[in-house]
Amino acid sequence: MAVEQYSPVLQVVGFQNSGKTTLAEKLIKTGGELGLKVAAIKHHGHNTPQKPEAGLKDSERHRQAGAAITAVEGGGSLQIHIQQQSWSLAEILALYEQFSPDLIVVEGYKKAPYPKLVLLRGEEDLELLQELTNVRAVITWKQLRLGTHPFPVFSLEEADRQLASFIQSVMPS
Repeated sequence: MAVEQYSPVLQVVGFQNSGKTTLAEKLIKTGGELGLKVAAIKHHGHNTPQKPEAGLKDSERHRQAGAAITAVEGGGSLQIHIQQQSWSLAEILALYEQFSPDLIVVEGYKKAPYPKLVLLRGEEDLELLQELTNVRAVITWKQLRLGTHPFPVFSLEEADRQLASFIQSVMPS
């Protein structure tokens, strides 16, 4: 399903426990400090559904009664739960476009075609670079021998200082 994309997307990818969530949080915070309306998507990565919130709230009762879509609004917050067999990143991005974000930070979805920041813990993670497209930068936990490459390589500490640049690299001119 091809989806026309309007908001810039910046992906954070890496193997489990590589620091993806921490980097995504920092990007979201930095985007907010730059005055951007930032949206986020995290790929669960497991083949099990997300667990519903504790307690049998009204929206959960609606879901259990068979509603495919449930929502709770209050205090300026809207929580939506949509039940369907599976979701593609394109479908989620199309939904997010309804809210006109300035930037969408995506954690995971390694095979998606969007600009990526790649986290590598060590030599054992180098194989990841062989399967990725559109790598904008690599962030390493320790110095690695990467050979020649068309993207910059940063340490974790250097990457923290580059967050605004990473964001600006995907923003329209």
